[in-house]
This record gives sequence, C-alpha cells and structure tokens, in this order.
Amino acid sequence: MSGKVISVSGATVGSDCPALHLGDRVLVGEARLTGEVVRLEKGRAVIQVFEDNRGLGVGEPVRAGGGPLTVQLGPGLLGGVFDGLQRPLAELRRSGGDFLRAGQELAPLDRARSWEFQPARTSGDRIEVGEVLGTLREGHLDHPLLAAAAGVLARVAAGALTLADPVATLADGRRLELCHPWPVRLPRPIRRKRAPTQPLITGQRVLDLLFPLLKGGVAIIPGGFGTGKTVLEQSIAKFADVDVVVYVGCGERGNEMAGLLDEFATLEDPRSGHPLMERTIVVANTSNMPVAARESSIFTAVSMAEYYRDLGFDVLLLADSLSRWAEALREISASFEEMPGEDGYPTYLASRLAGFIERAGEVETLAGGCGSLSMILAVSPPGADFSEPVTQACLRVAGAFYLLDTRLAHRRHFPAINWTQSYSHYADQAAACLAAGQPEWLPARARCRELLQNEEALREVVEVVGMEGLQDRDRLLMRTAEQLRLQFLCQNSYTEDAYSAPLATLARLTTILAGHDRIAARLAAGRSYREALKEEACDAPL
Repeated sequence: MSGKVISVSGATVGSDCPALHLGDRVLVGEARLTGEVVRLEKGRAVIQVFEDNRGLGVGEPVRAGGGPLTVQLGPGLLGGVFDGLQRPLAELRRSGGDFLRAGQELAPLDRARSWEFQPARTSGDRIEVGEVLGTLREGHLDHPLLAAAAGVLARVAAGALTLADPVATLADGRRLELCHPWPVRLPRPIRRKRAPTQPLITGQRVLDLLFPLLKGGVAIIPGGFGTGKTVLEQSIAKFADVDVVVYVGCGERGNEMAGLLDEFATLEDPRSGHPLMERTIVVANTSNMPVAARESSIFTAVSMAEYYRDLGFDVLLLADSLSRWAEALREISASFEEMPGEDGYPTYLASRLAGFIERAGEVETLAGGCGSLSMILAVSPPGADFSEPVTQACLRVAGAFYLLDTRLAHRRHFPAINWTQSYSHYADQAAACLAAGQPEWLPARARCRELLQNEEALREVVEVVGMEGLQDRDRLLMRTAEQLRLQFLCQNSYTEDAYSAPLATLARLTTILAGHDRIAARLAAGRSYREALKEEACDAPL
C-alpha cells in the first residue's frame, strides 16, 4: 500500500495512504524516513516522523511498513549501541560518517555472525511459544533460545548458525530463527508476575543500607542540575548485581554518552571478569538527535530488557532522563494541537509513564523460569521543583525515591542523596534478606538511621548555641553523625571506593558505631568530652 504526503508540520506529516492502522510503521518520502501512525481521520493519517525531515515536500510517496514499529530480539544485542529506533550506531558511522543521515536502514543485529547452537529438543517434539529450543553462548551468558511459534518440530538444527539460518522447521513449514521482531509498545507475555523478594545490590552504601531496592522494583532519582544523577546511574550500571544492564541516554548530551562508552569499553565487570560492555546494551538518543525518536527510545530499550528477562536473567534498565523524554512528548503533542495539561504536558503523561514503568517486575516466564526487570529512572525537574508533573507521575508508581539534594552537591557530598526525604517501600524486605546472612545488619541499620535523625533535630540548636554549648553526649552524637556522612554515606565514583559490597558496608558502619560506643562509655565513667576523645585517639590502632 502506498499514498502520498498531503501536509507537513514539523515532525508531523499528513498522508492519504489507505488502510493504515494506529501504530503502524510507515516509510515517508523519497528518503524513506521511518514514521509511526499516531492518529487516523477520515481520509487522512497523521504520522509522527522519527528522523530529520528537512526537505520533505507535499506529494512525496508514503509506503506502509507492514506492521507496527518493532525491534529485533535475539543474540548479539549485548555490547550493542543503538539509537532510539534500534539502528546500530557503529554501523551507521561506518556507512555514513560521524553524523546521522535521514533514511539510513541497517539491520540491528549482525546477520553474518555465527553462533554455536546446542539443541535441547528433537524432531517430533511438540513445542509451545516461549519454551526453550536450545542454548548458545553470548558473552558471559548461556543464552536460551525460545520458540516464537507453537507446533510440532519437523527439523532441528545444530552447530554453527547465523541469523539467516533456520534453527528449526515446524511440521506446517514455518521456520523458527535465532531472532524475531517484537512491537516496542506491546509488553511481552509472561505467565504471571511475582512479588519481588531478592535485594538488588548496587554497591552504593547509602542505597544498600538505608534505601535498598529489590530485583523487579522501580526507583526514581530526581535532582536538579549538577546533583550527580548521571554519575550515580553510571556507577550503578557498573556494579549492580544483575546479569544484563540496559542504559538509555534519553536526550543526554553527546559528550556524556561518549564518555560512558569509552569508560565501559575498558572497564572489567567485577562479577564475571569480562569487559563491562559484554553485559550492557546502550540506547543513545542524544540531545542533537531528532526529538521524535526520543519518545520511542525508552520503549525500544524496555523491549530489549524484557527479552533478556524472559530468558530467565536479572535485568536492570537505567534511563537518563525521563524529563527529557517527557519534553519530547510535550513537543510532539503540541505539534498535534492536542489540549495541553499541567505545565504544557499532554493530559496522558501520567498514564503513558505508568504503562512504561509497569513493565518492570519479577515474573514467571512462559518457559517456567524466573526473571526480573528492575528500573532506576532519573528525573530532571526544572529548578529542582519536585512538585512538577513528571516527578509526581513517577512517584505514583515507583517503589523507591532517591532525592538528590542541591545543598549536599554544593558541599561536594556525593552521592547527594538526602537521607531524611528519600524512602524505599522495599526497605524492610531487602534488609531482612541481607540480615539472614549478616545478623548485625538490622541493628546497625537502625542505629545509623537514629543517629542521622537525631543529628537533624540538633542542628537548629547548634546554630543558636554552637557546638561548645551542647552537652557532651550531644557533641558526641554530632561527631559520630559527621563521621557517618563523610566516611560512610559519601563515596567517590572515581576511586576504589566506588563499589562497596554488603560485608564491607557493614564492616565500615560497625567500626564507626564501635568508636561511638567506646567514647560514650568513657563519658559515662565521668570523663570529659575532650578527655574521652584524647583517650580514644591514644587507643586507636595505628
């Protein structure tokens, strides 16, 4: 089916192409620009074009793409760097230079690459959708291959295969291949969702101790400019206790994405000893790329994340940032002349965000295994105003809230997570799991929270009377709280302290608390505050 362009308004194109459906992919103009049908009117389809459409004119052809906007799912995604339409950026650079050109169409996966396939089923077996056909090795993972269609197996291949070779043939003649397409806006099927149970270790002491996240949970990180959202997300991407990381640079500056790619290419995964990029998928839709593709980038990323979840892996999706995605949604909505909501965002902002975030969770897969998809999503509220619509929409569906404080960032306290206003609904369950192997975890966590809360209550008194006006036990509390802030809650992302395992976290905390108890015992024995500190310094190990 084909038609022609009848109107152009920015990234919005009107067409008379017949028999289109909402959400269909179309190719617009002589340059074959990728677009998506977003509205249907009588005799007219409104198309959102994902590429730079400068030079597009009325009368140019519009061709139906044969279905919705899809991603290709299969082995070879790990280590890849894609744009918001899943085009491989490295291949685009080799074929067209350093700058994206409109209308470039390249296969997301290398179809000439060979994979050693070991079948788990034989001819004559009945197989259902989502069941395991066999396995192959992808990086550090044993990659199960799932059946994309049901039927009786007439033939099953083995050995070296490329993406162009059939893995199996069904009795009715249909072929099962190593990869298959999937609509980006359609959640992948599962048997059922399960309640998250296992903690996700990030290596950040303030998170793992005070505000832990469960595998399958969702956390948001709102913060103003310069508070360290990007550095925190990249640190979590390096050290998180997961099998696969999907990192989305949604509207990020190009130099930040270039720095991430350079660093990840040289770093070693501490869990497997392999290069960090081997477990990472990067979706880079930088601020100089077409804004319409930014809206689709998070759906492209979550579809790839769900694929590895369905294979039984623990997956972490990091997006930086949802505010820039929402700005793209606002710009697209304005071009459609839709009724604006709060702050100019479309009225469906909250439901669109909720539909995306609800794709996280721990699930029972169609193959009967268990996989999880966790999300940590950065938000950049203008002027650090956390009452703005994007932050509030995320808060309604997120289980953890990591507020980045501008005042802490100005004091060079990183990660700048405000420990009085942040929270995690997963905290009790995650802490109980960690306490199962470390009985001291819960009492140490409770004492840390108590000391920090008491310090917050004493700050106003200190501003009035000064430290010398406090009683000795209060001066000790302020001293210990300062140690907790500077030696425990602070972490330098560019040193060996960037990652702290739970055992190391507990050891550092108990050392600070033990020092507090020794000085408190000396005060109770009648020593003055200065005498107690002097004795503690003399008794401290060299």
